[in-house]
Amino acid sequence: MDRKNIWKCYGDEQIKELDKINEEYKRCLDLGKTERECVKLAVEKLKENGFVSLEKKRNSGEGLKSGDKIYAVCMEKSIAAFHIGSDPLERGMNILGAHIDSPRIDVKQNPLYESEELAYLDTHYYGGIKKYQWVTLPLALHGVVAKKDGTVTEINIGEKDTDPVFTITDLLVHLAAKQMEKKASLVIEGEKLDLLIGSRPLTEAEGLEDGEKNAVKAKVMDILKECYDMEEEDFVSAELEIVPAGRARDLGFDRSMILAYGHDDRVCAFTSLFALLDVPEAKRTACCILVDKEEVGSVGATGMHSRFFENVVAELIALSGKESDIKVRRSLQNSKMLSSDVSAAYDPMFAENFEKRSSAFFSKGLVFNKFTGSRGKSGSNDANAEYLAQIRRALDKEEVAYQFAELGKVDAGGGGTIAYIMANYGMEVIDSGVAVLGMHAPWEAVSKADVYEAYKGYKAFLRNC
Repeated sequence: MDRKNIWKCYGDEQIKELDKINEEYKRCLDLGKTERECVKLAVEKLKENGFVSLEKKRNSGEGLKSGDKIYAVCMEKSIAAFHIGSDPLERGMNILGAHIDSPRIDVKQNPLYESEELAYLDTHYYGGIKKYQWVTLPLALHGVVAKKDGTVTEINIGEKDTDPVFTITDLLVHLAAKQMEKKASLVIEGEKLDLLIGSRPLTEAEGLEDGEKNAVKAKVMDILKECYDMEEEDFVSAELEIVPAGRARDLGFDRSMILAYGHDDRVCAFTSLFALLDVPEAKRTACCILVDKEEVGSVGATGMHSRFFENVVAELIALSGKESDIKVRRSLQNSKMLSSDVSAAYDPMFAENFEKRSSAFFSKGLVFNKFTGSRGKSGSNDANAEYLAQIRRALDKEEVAYQFAELGKVDAGGGGTIAYIMANYGMEVIDSGVAVLGMHAPWEAVSKADVYEAYKGYKAFLRNC
């Protein structure tokens, strides 16, 4: 099946809308480099568009009615938003689901140390990364520090032009003969990904205690105390993430692409959110759920395996005055979902890893994967043919560009999404998303045209399925 490069099909008005969507997407990427930041940003945008929290709705004493806009947050790292339709919830919802965690490097709980008068933070990488890609880059530190008195301090260092940045060092090429002989997976080992954060010692005039041997570490703590009222033991209850420093940028002479950290999977998350906000009243309830922990198996209280989403649906059923376990089950089983996650774009530089007829290409629209998983479709969700036909009809109705693909050659590798988890409820689910070059690298690339078509496609799904 041959798909056109969709840039050839756009008129002036479409280019104008495309640019608007992509500028807002870049802004969201810059403000949302962690799950917490993404949820905070999502809540702000939802409130601006008339959504209220589930708790506020519940405390109001009002019942659920068509047109209500409600959101619920789980531990500041996952969020579900609903635009209630005229049909009863038990008849099902149209759900857009994506994840807002991205591969990164995390700071350990006892991280701060000094070695040869250099101060470091000890780290543990998160998700599937090529470790050698993360050295010698300018890196930023994002997250929160929770103190024993209950206060929570937000940390964001390395994004402003006036901020310092951090880095992970690599061995100079002049001494790297043995290192260069290693497998790529061993060139940089996990325990070598420690973050360089300081080299200046605290002086006696600045308060260095007698007998203190780690004066550089002491200087770092002196700065943290002054700026964040933070003690060393506060690292124990901190969540600090190391991410590439810098803004999302236009890529190419023609500015047709975006280079940024976190396209996987925020390109699907933010376009899904945009689509929900722009859909008027609908017959079926429209839902957008953005979750954490997909990159490590969707586990934990904020991952898709948790009962958070199911519990929120139960709360909505109760608010409708029809509290019933069977109605919750019916609502989930009768729902339809796009499990929105990125796909690997065909890369001519590595053509040997792709089967061209079943590959996703830049600027050819929203990508659908009938099945994911690996090898013999292990761990996959295999969408029903009838559901695929319904999706095609909905997208064609609104002239959305789309393509079907697999993630590389059979037996070349593979990957999973949250689709199979939601399919456990018996609902119709298919994977969809945006094609990405350099997936899981510190800096990934997407086509602006595909971002625009994803937004259009998600909106068409909410309105027509």
